[in-house]
Amino acid sequence: MDRITQAFARARSQNRAAFVAYLCAGDPDFATSLEACRALLRNGVDILELGVPFSDPLADGLTNQLAAQRALEGGMTMARVNELATALRTEFPEVPLVFYTYYNLVFSNGIEAYVSAAKAAGLDALLTLDLPPEESSDVAEACARHGLKTVFIVAPTTPSARLPVIAAAATGFIYYVSREGVTGVRDSVAGGIPEALAAIKKHTTLPVVVGFGIGTRAHVSEVARHADGVVVGSALVNVIRDHLQNRASIAGAMGQKAADLVAGTARA
Repeated sequence: MDRITQAFARARSQNRAAFVAYLCAGDPDFATSLEACRALLRNGVDILELGVPFSDPLADGLTNQLAAQRALEGGMTMARVNELATALRTEFPEVPLVFYTYYNLVFSNGIEAYVSAAKAAGLDALLTLDLPPEESSDVAEACARHGLKTVFIVAPTTPSARLPVIAAAATGFIYYVSREGVTGVRDSVAGGIPEALAAIKKHTTLPVVVGFGIGTRAHVSEVARHADGVVVGSALVNVIRDHLQNRASIAGAMGQKAADLVAGTARA
């Protein structure tokens, strides 16, 4: 079994949803980002999404836009992102790592080179936000050659006729974006999640995770009743934002936040 399959199987065996955490790689600098990621993985995170910093992150709200800006200003490059992933893979050999990226970054680096370098760094999957499955054959073929999984997104506005196409393109898991718009913490969980998951599950046996707008333990608990996994990003990125004046405190605060959120994944 690959690491992604193992992570979801382990969560199921413990009667909980898998916890998927997002951080922008290199935010606010390489060393602090590494410590923040370590804090997540030491406090129960099952899968880590590493956002590859990009100057035009169209799917991201202000919190994640600013995180990408901080990372880029701190000197993060694709090579440094892979270096960060390599360090995490060495220390946490069983935890799946996913790149949350944009197609411009993949294409401009060369698809084959990008995928090959990601695999060498220890990545398990690519989630290319703005790549429609209908146009993903080059990336999908490169991922298949190098043993990387693919992750694709379903949105509340996705027509039902496209669900089989998305399901066929995904090989790792499917990410249900529970809200229209961009990333960011919200006051409540979006409605219609059970119905959306049921519709997706008609077309796939892969795990389906839910993200966007989930920021508290109560939110996690609510979503975990229905989804195979729960994704939290902006609420974790906000920990970094709130401690920028004392970067040495970020890892400790991140660990506390992660432990609190992960506790919500247990099912009664």
